[in-house]
Amino acid sequence: MRTAVVSNSGESAHVDERPLPEPGPGQVLIRLETCGLCHTDIHAMRGDWPVKPALPLVPGHEGVGIIEAIGPGVANRTVGQRVAMPWLGHACGECRYCVSGRENLCEQQYNNGYTVDGGFSEYMLSDSRFATLVPDGVTALDAAPLTCAGVTTYAAIKNAHVTPGETVAVFGIGGLGHLAVQYARLVGAKVIAIDVTTEKLELATELGADHVINAAEVDPVDAIHDLGGADVAVVLAVAPAVFTQAFTALNRGGRLILVSLPAGGELTIPVFDTVLKGISVIGSIVGTRQDLAEVFALHAAGRTRVVTETRELDQVNSSVDEVLAGTVPARLVFEYQTADVVPVRDPSSVSL
Repeated sequence: MRTAVVSNSGESAHVDERPLPEPGPGQVLIRLETCGLCHTDIHAMRGDWPVKPALPLVPGHEGVGIIEAIGPGVANRTVGQRVAMPWLGHACGECRYCVSGRENLCEQQYNNGYTVDGGFSEYMLSDSRFATLVPDGVTALDAAPLTCAGVTTYAAIKNAHVTPGETVAVFGIGGLGHLAVQYARLVGAKVIAIDVTTEKLELATELGADHVINAAEVDPVDAIHDLGGADVAVVLAVAPAVFTQAFTALNRGGRLILVSLPAGGELTIPVFDTVLKGISVIGSIVGTRQDLAEVFALHAAGRTRVVTETRELDQVNSSVDEVLAGTVPARLVFEYQTADVVPVRDPSSVSL
């Protein structure tokens, strides 16, 4: 199978041939159809964060494909099902976070494309419990961005506890932001989209944003306050200045929702303003399996639109460059051709 591998942090990926893996106990083998390119993958490839990824690294946590084989003890999945493999590849199921429905906070979790091999490959293994079913009516191309960009922004809007009529400012319109605009609209919010690219702001308007602000042309804080201020600010961009802008744009009682993870990783806020104005600062990390199931259900019902461009796996490094240059309208998705050239295994050939 063809796999994109990063041997050392900061190096370019190279596409290698690897043997097909065999599913172990509790695992399924997925023949991938698509995998999205997330900015987190770029951070992983560069080793930007304090917790370093496993090396050699196979990035990718927006993988979607067909189960081809199942390992011993798997009873919840069958060969032929289409599933998605998100960032949360495994959680213990027993800690206080897991049992209270917050499995994304489990301290024993492992993450696809970071601590285990991810979806920049024609095949990957997955814990069967965390391979989320993709419903009929959701294509593999749309399902890939929904698997991370979708569930992450959906959970962020849920964590913000937005009420109808409130104003949500979305900082950064791209793979995540174009979905955040839609989820905020679905819960009845007025939406302000902020970016530095005209094309992305045009997309935000097309997707229902009530107002757009080009932060390269005007002060976004002044512009947001001229519109009445923001009750919720969702930060999806990684530029350090954006975090201060988002905080300063909030009304009293506002909620600052932190989603993006810049390499620097520090935020300074004024305690006086935070306390007197009753500002909440909330970190929102991806989402749960239930969140992802809800994201897929909304899309299957026609409530959301996913904007993508496709690339080949051989283009992994140039695709990274495109994302960093900000020239991608929304989400880049790698498409694989394994369905056309490799037959599905006979499930009877797999010992259980």
